[in-house]
Amino acid sequence: MNTKNANNMMNTKNTNTTKKANFTRSKELFAEASRFMPGGVNSPVRSFKAVGREPVFIKRADGAYLFDEDGNKYIDYVGSWGPAILGHNNTVVKDALRAAMENGLSFGAATEAELTMAKLLCAAVPSLEMVRMVNSGTEAVMSALRAARGFTGRDKIIKFAGCYHGHADATLVKAGSGLLSGASPDSAGVSASTAAGTLVAGFNSLDSVTALFERHKQKIAAVIVEPVPANMGVVLPEKGFLEGLRDICTAEGALLIFDEVITGFRLAFGGAQELFNITPDLSCFGKIIGAGLPVGAYGGRREVMELISPLGPVYQAGTLSGNPLAMAAGIAQLGFLRDHPELYRQLETEAGRLFSGLNEIIRKKKAADACVINSIGSIGSIFFTGENVRDFTSALKSDTKRYAAYFSYMLDNGVYVAPAQFEALFVSASHGKNEIDFTLERADEFL
Repeated sequence: MNTKNANNMMNTKNTNTTKKANFTRSKELFAEASRFMPGGVNSPVRSFKAVGREPVFIKRADGAYLFDEDGNKYIDYVGSWGPAILGHNNTVVKDALRAAMENGLSFGAATEAELTMAKLLCAAVPSLEMVRMVNSGTEAVMSALRAARGFTGRDKIIKFAGCYHGHADATLVKAGSGLLSGASPDSAGVSASTAAGTLVAGFNSLDSVTALFERHKQKIAAVIVEPVPANMGVVLPEKGFLEGLRDICTAEGALLIFDEVITGFRLAFGGAQELFNITPDLSCFGKIIGAGLPVGAYGGRREVMELISPLGPVYQAGTLSGNPLAMAAGIAQLGFLRDHPELYRQLETEAGRLFSGLNEIIRKKKAADACVINSIGSIGSIFFTGENVRDFTSALKSDTKRYAAYFSYMLDNGVYVAPAQFEALFVSASHGKNEIDFTLERADEFL
């Protein structure tokens, strides 16, 4: 398919100015929403609480742009938190959805589309021999961890401080008094007994992982990691770290699980595991495989996946798993990415212009002691700290008040970045020279 057939692949000249936006309607909606929904939102980061202001209510999106209920226009670097890799409102995806809707919305029964998606995923991702569809990244992680426990007969898992794996109880934990201790609940409602099964290591620290295995011999079922964390801001794995995790897990008889909800099909068509040439035992994917619709998947080694019901004793089910609309959207988006590998070069080129441009502004203004850029492929973060950010501890040294001021300036002047310091920025195939230049001009004004 020619890329011209996807309307979001074209760049639209940005007509925003640096005039501050009006948010009257969004304020009215938020006041009313706060009466009916906790915090006025259905997911915490939407509240804008981390940046000290009230949320904007989005009305529509197209290409690289969002439009709010007050008519303000923004260049969007959130992209529904990653899945809008082709840009918003993509013609290829919309056409596939329209066709699927003609046949019905949900059947709760097997469909050929599920098979098509499973074959597409297994062909794309090096480690997948079998795959199971679910409804979110959280479900994918929860199910993969259950499979790992069922396969190994062990109860404990290792996660890394600052890595987010959804809101299932077992992964909502943080380090206690030190990296080598068990975890304490990071949310009310998570029982201490559940948290005790999750051990927390330091990202980029193989020593902390080894120490946990030594302390909990033959009790650790799996190590789960974002190969490139994007929920403490984007943090890059240091040379040898992912390889070291693979070696430790193999030696200890534990499974290595890659949470590729963010990195899957974004850093490369085969995900971070293709980019870094690492083979995990299980992998988890999220909304990008449904072009932004609610969907997830987990999969990996056949001998592990064959323990999943109805073949084996590890139970997991879902009425909407593999629903026809999500399958149609995902097959269209993933098929387009597969057939147009040049898009990944385009993404890296435009993202490279953005991140190198930000670094040049930092250098020019001698602000290296105040902010740093971490980036890889089409994702990145600006941290308001002068230190190298390599783990959760160093990320937490960022000046969140300074980030909040940056966020507000960019939003008021037509650029929508993540409403929290510890989130990622996503570049899509709809971002081009006009969008990147405009963004750099606004960042230059602020920095």
